[in-house]
Amino acid sequence: MNFLQDWASAAHTSVGFFWMALWAFALGYLVSSLIQVMVSRGRMKRLMGDDSPKSMALGTFFGFISSSCSFAALSTTRALFNKGASFPASMAFLLASTNLVIELGFVIAIFLSWQFVAGEYIGGLLLIVFAWLYIKLTSPTGLIKSARKQEDGEDEDNSSKAWRALLSRETWQQVAKKYQMEWQMVWQDVLLGFTAAGIISAFVPSEFFHWLFQGSGAEVSDASFWQVLQQTIVGPLAAFFTFIGSMGNIPLAAVLYGEGVAFAGVMAFIFSDLIVLPVLRINAKYYGWKMALYIALMLFVCLVLTALTLHYGLFAFDALPDHSQQQHITERAFFSVDYGFILNIIFVAVSVSLVYLTQRQTHQHSHHGHHHDHHHHAKSWRDHLMNGLCALAGVWLVIGLILNGVL
Repeated sequence: MNFLQDWASAAHTSVGFFWMALWAFALGYLVSSLIQVMVSRGRMKRLMGDDSPKSMALGTFFGFISSSCSFAALSTTRALFNKGASFPASMAFLLASTNLVIELGFVIAIFLSWQFVAGEYIGGLLLIVFAWLYIKLTSPTGLIKSARKQEDGEDEDNSSKAWRALLSRETWQQVAKKYQMEWQMVWQDVLLGFTAAGIISAFVPSEFFHWLFQGSGAEVSDASFWQVLQQTIVGPLAAFFTFIGSMGNIPLAAVLYGEGVAFAGVMAFIFSDLIVLPVLRINAKYYGWKMALYIALMLFVCLVLTALTLHYGLFAFDALPDHSQQQHITERAFFSVDYGFILNIIFVAVSVSLVYLTQRQTHQHSHHGHHHDHHHHAKSWRDHLMNGLCALAGVWLVIGLILNGVL
């Protein structure tokens, strides 16, 4: 009976996590879709051709306005790099588009505290600076030359829309299409991430976290530098074997923090979305294994340095978040009628409207005889694995919710 009760608790927690974050996802993706439609990427590569501060700043800015999930960001980064953007500027774009993300800040604010939101954005900039210095110091000229492959194909439209275009139906149809694509890119990571967070919170005892993250659970001032360093290294290593992107990792990060993991360890875990196993394999496919391993090592070193810098920067100003003040994530009232409930209702209505626009556009195209050829590419092992895991997660949640209503 205890197992069934834990199962019911895990499913209730997973769905509760998602309900808490739903409006933040929707708002973030709406803003991101608007930016992508209104601002063109067509001239980026010509402005990012060297490793000067200007190119790095532009790479960071373009990454920010192109915020997306890890796998979409990898594809865009590869295209920019192969079309002439410098390697450091391409890395700045990659790190900005996965860390300086509007929707990520919203979700972090819901599950964690303001220090983690500040850490995400300040840390994203620090990551870019450290990566730039790392590349300067190691000077991987040979790797860069062998990794670069010229791509054929036309650039994207170089024009940006005037903001008055927001008054047109066509613009909102494009926004709706982008919005739907954003959800299509992340729904698997979100489903698995939130399901895993619920399972871990219900089934994994606190003693395991205290063993894995040495010194966790201690007062902020009691943890030694070596304990904080160990937690900061273990965070990315734990994330490496997951298949979950940054959006799905946030509830897991909240569970870790609730178990007393240090600020640096939690931030390192959040920053680790670009060193997980699937990302390593994709980079190997794009650039070869030598460059993929170089990028992984660079990101690992830089995120550890960034997390430690953030941790001790806050510590110096006595601003580290206090674990004792953190309400355990599973103790929150997930479904109470509050501002989050009202925002969820509003953004569910917005999402339904945007889906209606995309469906209407598709119907109009088919009505006018515009047929698109659909190329069915062979699915990779990751596609099959993710589909199978998502099916299992769905069954797990449905049965768990039924148990939650019965027990």
